[in-house]
Amino acid sequence: MPDLDFQVEGAEAVPHAATPLLALRLRVSTKPKDEPVHSAVLKCQVRIDAPGRAYDPREEEGLGDLFGPRARWGTTLRNLLWTNVHTTLPAFEENVLVDLPIPCTYDLNVAAAKYFHSLQEGSVPLTLLFSGTVFYEGEQGVLQVSPVPWSKQARFALPVATWKEVIDLHFPNAGYVTLQREVLDRLYRYKVRRGLPTWERALESLLARAEAEA
Repeated sequence: MPDLDFQVEGAEAVPHAATPLLALRLRVSTKPKDEPVHSAVLKCQVRIDAPGRAYDPREEEGLGDLFGPRARWGTTLRNLLWTNVHTTLPAFEENVLVDLPIPCTYDLNVAAAKYFHSLQEGSVPLTLLFSGTVFYEGEQGVLQVSPVPWSKQARFALPVATWKEVIDLHFPNAGYVTLQREVLDRLYRYKVRRGLPTWERALESLLARAEAEA
């Protein structure tokens, strides 16, 4: 029965994807080498090991929305689920290199997006947890099926700059915030009453008033 091992060798932005997409370069190898794999269906849970890196004061302020004030991080700073993805491996004998597609979002209502948005530089420690099904040739050429144990995993330090590159391909110098219709209508009427030409000017006006009152 093949015993699969996993290693992430790199990451890059997918330039022509319909939505923000990151590709992890995943090397899958099998032991023993004399048991070729016909194919495999992989499931992968990607987790952010937030306690596994340090944060500067600029990053602390943004992460307060996720973990609260720094004084409480001893109990609140925890790993975050990023995403669950699937991929299929082709036939191979010793190892194969495939792209594991990771969808990204700039929706700041999503915890993973809040986390990445708050970071300035460095890398993010990731843990990839694998499961799935392996198809291989058993004795006398009979096709066999075996599960991928839940204990299989890989670690990777994802550069923050790579995530920012993915987002910039689709939202260059921009972002978005989802609002309830009632709130959006109030903001629109405020913009019209003040004669402000853009949404940015409307928000800047409100922020300026709030900062002055503070």
